[in-house]
Amino acid sequence: MSLLTDRRAPAAPAPRPLRAEVLRGFAPGAGAAVLLTLGVLLAGSAARWQGGWAETAAQTHVTGLIAGPLAAAAGCWQGGRERRRRTEELWGTVVRSPLARLLAAALPVALWTAAGYLAAAGLAMLATWPYAQGDRPHPGLLPGDTVAVAAAALLGHVVGRVVPTRLGAPLLAIAGYVGLGVLSASNSGSARHLDPAFPITDTDVPVWWQPLSMAVWTAGLAFAAVLAYAARRRVTALLPLAAAVAAGAVLTQTGDGLWHETPLARRQVCDTSTTPAVCVNARYAGMLPQLTDALSGVTGRLEGVRNLPVRWEERGHESHDAEAQLPGLTPLGWSVVRGRLTDPEQFAWEATAALQRRPDCLHPTERMSLADDAVAGYLAPSPARKTFDDIDARGDAADRAGLRKRLAARAALAAMGEDERRDWLSAYFATAGTCDVRGVPAL
Repeated sequence: MSLLTDRRAPAAPAPRPLRAEVLRGFAPGAGAAVLLTLGVLLAGSAARWQGGWAETAAQTHVTGLIAGPLAAAAGCWQGGRERRRRTEELWGTVVRSPLARLLAAALPVALWTAAGYLAAAGLAMLATWPYAQGDRPHPGLLPGDTVAVAAAALLGHVVGRVVPTRLGAPLLAIAGYVGLGVLSASNSGSARHLDPAFPITDTDVPVWWQPLSMAVWTAGLAFAAVLAYAARRRVTALLPLAAAVAAGAVLTQTGDGLWHETPLARRQVCDTSTTPAVCVNARYAGMLPQLTDALSGVTGRLEGVRNLPVRWEERGHESHDAEAQLPGLTPLGWSVVRGRLTDPEQFAWEATAALQRRPDCLHPTERMSLADDAVAGYLAPSPARKTFDDIDARGDAADRAGLRKRLAARAALAAMGEDERRDWLSAYFATAGTCDVRGVPAL
């Protein structure tokens, strides 16, 4: 009798539900939906952020107002999957614990939606890089924002298991959007600092621990909800809840101290080859040659003129006697788009008006008005000047008479010799910043 060798087939590998959920099914689609939605929103507003690192960071941060509710809706839909399939009783017979089953279904959606948000932010930075004019990338808010999106998906998953309706996902998305919007729009109270999508300005930089506190706040709430729903010992939910409460207390108590102004916002970079010099905020230092070129017509006509401000400066405060306010480059999307001036002629005209520094006089005299118009027309005419002249030409007798006087004043200034015009402009700029007509030279 021959001995038969017992040859058994190798055992099949144990199924890995987490791996299957991560690679297939609903989770990758949820991440793609977040990426696509944020991509469309960012592309539609690209003129307002593309070209400025700080603007890009602020815009991607505020898209959490959409990414968070969208991730919560995705998690809610995934949470109700077993109810829709009517396999809840079947899953109750498996060996794995309720917490393990919940995490196997919830974590892939959380990871994919967070990855979708992170990918959208990374693509926005890549889109800014060719047009950036200074500064550096601002990734400080990304860790806290990414964790907040993942936490929203986990919370949504718990809601999806608790709420027995197919409308839970869209209703949760609407509620999340409204809730975050109300917090974002709040101008008072410390509760707004608990909002993961709290809007910031392009000069705000978080303190180093703000993203960490925000991550603990949002993740703590999410894991507390998960443990309270599925853990065998629900008292363990108190640990992440306590961490969330502590982080929330830090955020609310610190308040506006969570943010400080970027150091570059207080620095100016100047081109002193012209008079007045041209100074721009260091965040847009790369635009300085472009601005100098746009103002070259003005500075060329002012060569040798006295009583001018020393420089144009891009500052948010009132200009002093030694400086004039450079026309604003921000917010992006108006005078500057993707690192380029949209209308150099308009920019030069606004810079000329800043040189005149004429306050809002209650009763400007005719001599003052004619001198201001002639100087502006000589240095940098307004792009809309011809339109207004045509309107006055078709107006009543008073409008036509005013137009004739303005044209005569412009012609008189243009007809002066170089030395005479230089002396006249020097006397004119000596009166800049005042409403005293006695020193304004006549034309």
